[in-house]
Amino acid sequence: MKTKSFPISLLALCGLLFSAWLHAAVELNDDVPETYTVKKGDTLWGISGMYLRQPWLWPELWDVNPQIDNPHLIYPGDELYLTWVDGQPRLRLRRGRDVKLKPGMRVSSLDLAIPLIPLDEIGAFLRRHRILPAEDLNNSAYLVAADQGHLLSAPGDRVYGRGPFPEGERSFGIFRAGDTYRDPLTGELLGYQAMDIGNARRLGGNGDDVTELEITRVTEEVRTGDRFLPQEDRVLEATFQPRAPDSEVAGGLMIAVDGGVSQIGINNIVVLNRGAREGLEVGHVLAIYQAGERVFDQVARQNVTLPDTRAGLLMVFEVFEKASYALVLKASRPLKVLDKIKNP
Repeated sequence: MKTKSFPISLLALCGLLFSAWLHAAVELNDDVPETYTVKKGDTLWGISGMYLRQPWLWPELWDVNPQIDNPHLIYPGDELYLTWVDGQPRLRLRRGRDVKLKPGMRVSSLDLAIPLIPLDEIGAFLRRHRILPAEDLNNSAYLVAADQGHLLSAPGDRVYGRGPFPEGERSFGIFRAGDTYRDPLTGELLGYQAMDIGNARRLGGNGDDVTELEITRVTEEVRTGDRFLPQEDRVLEATFQPRAPDSEVAGGLMIAVDGGVSQIGINNIVVLNRGAREGLEVGHVLAIYQAGERVFDQVARQNVTLPDTRAGLLMVFEVFEKASYALVLKASRPLKVLDKIKNP
């Protein structure tokens, strides 16, 4: 199972595969179906979770079918059937309909294929949010004044920015500092939420390091003090590779949730107090644990803390230096901010 993006030798690959076979044998859930017909709205992750106790081991379950041009693309109506190879379970595929390619015309759009995980909410979220270090936000250009003294600006309005505008950049995102993220354990500043306010097009300088811009898009009124940041090409991976981290993730917590809800559930997006410096990568799957209750032992006549309770799974989909965004994939009980995250 390939978990790295850089090339490796055949010998190293064989070693990795053998190690994965020794340590990551898949275990099926009880009473799994012998056959399953794919439905609209299914995901590969959801189907894998239906079959596997550890769904992040999904690549071990899916079997390459030489009759199918691309076995990693499945469609509503396709039939999956369970078989065994050398004592290990494998899922194979029967096409529920013809999927053929003809010159100049694609009969079946790949947009109809079943995704690994739901991507709709992630894509929209990434367009609206970033986590920036304090120095990046504080040292960025800002809106110093609007045309004709307006306090609020809308599309088509001229505004004036001051600060560093990179040479050659014409399009800028307009952001406003949102939540402040700190590590609840150490108090360290992890970064600021940069909220998307809109976009602006650079028109030119006006002397005295003041730059003229035109507002082109807004999500709400633009205000004095809002920040201008160069547009980022943030490409959302069409297919993630969920996998367990290679090293232990210690001291991890869910420190915030998108939308400000009090209870967290499946498909909610959360902020983690761990990032690239702790070794987190896009696709890492982590278990969610809730702290064990402190109870009074009537026999020993003393307080005792119960073990942490496993309550769900999440997958990291965007990593910053000190923090990350993750999608909750599974929840066996209502989750909340400050629940722990650990290796699955």
